[in-house]
Amino acid sequence: MSAKKAIIVAAPSGSGKTTIVKYLLNRIPQLQFSISATSRKSREGETDKRDYYFLSKEEMMDRINNGDFVEWEEVYSGTLYGTLKSEVERIWADGKVIIFDVDVKGAIQLKKYFKEDGLSIFIRVQDISELEQRLKARGTEDNESLKERIEKVESEMGYQSNFDVVITNDVLQIAKQETEEIVKKFLKKI
Repeated sequence: MSAKKAIIVAAPSGSGKTTIVKYLLNRIPQLQFSISATSRKSREGETDKRDYYFLSKEEMMDRINNGDFVEWEEVYSGTLYGTLKSEVERIWADGKVIIFDVDVKGAIQLKKYFKEDGLSIFIRVQDISELEQRLKARGTEDNESLKERIEKVESEMGYQSNFDVVITNDVLQIAKQETEEIVKKFLKKI
């Protein structure tokens, strides 16, 4: 099996993409999670090099200018996220298929990079007010960042047509199973 493949999962905040990615990692052993780099501060319980590569904004800009990123984006005002080329190579060296949990614009850039070797999956919910409730329940956002995330949701929903597959996550267990079936079909092709 050629492992130089990628599963790219994206969604507006609160759509359940991280939960679905964790589910896939537990169910499909050939997948390995790609750790993104970010210029934001770590949240309680997050660990450098496990959850993210936490870099200062200056470090990220230097590495961007050096061509060290496959993709990067200023996802929220002043906060950069991206995928390091070294992370992609690390996972492929392990003989694994990369799975990404990224923002919508980053996912589109990754799909362009991987082309037919990447499967892009957009996770959505029907009701935007449901997303707002999920984000509030997380307890990780202050009022300002919550407002910014909610405003971004409508814009991100407009990118669905750029993805290979769209999964509606109104019932989490069904969304998990549908996503798993699609990923397994893609992996059988390699």
